[in-house]
Amino acid sequence: MTELWNWRIDRAEPVTVYPALAEALGRVVMPLAVADPARLPRHAVICDVWQAPGEFGTMVDCYGVPESRHELGTIAALARLLDRDCLLTDDTLDAGRHLLVAPGGTIRPVHFEVTETDDGEALSGRRLCTLAHPACRGWSRCRGSRWAPDSVNPALAAA
Repeated sequence: MTELWNWRIDRAEPVTVYPALAEALGRVVMPLAVADPARLPRHAVICDVWQAPGEFGTMVDCYGVPESRHELGTIAALARLLDRDCLLTDDTLDAGRHLLVAPGGTIRPVHFEVTETDDGEALSGRRLCTLAHPACRGWSRCRGSRWAPDSVNPALAAA
């Protein structure tokens, strides 16, 4: 149990995230604030959910997710259960580029402006990653990504 997942959700109340995540994972999910390592149920996943500024301000950290779980399939299930768009980082190491996972089960690359605040990074100004935008054309990290500009992929096939 070594996996660590970090996601953002579009306007979800933390109290709704825990049960939805438990259903998506098929495991007990324990909030970090009350997780006692000596009393954790077997196969429990520890999760921290909090609010941050900006778009997609609901932050989710999952600790101890089994390596056998597929992150994309799990986040697609979570997006569907919450009926909310979710974000995860992509493979470009660009702080402003993320993968948008929609409740309908699609994944597409998007960009945000990232601003540092006293309460953490704030995302704003969402735009699609597309070759029609000058920042995604030519020499760019976008073109070397598994998630090419203008791509729309089914989440479960990508898992």
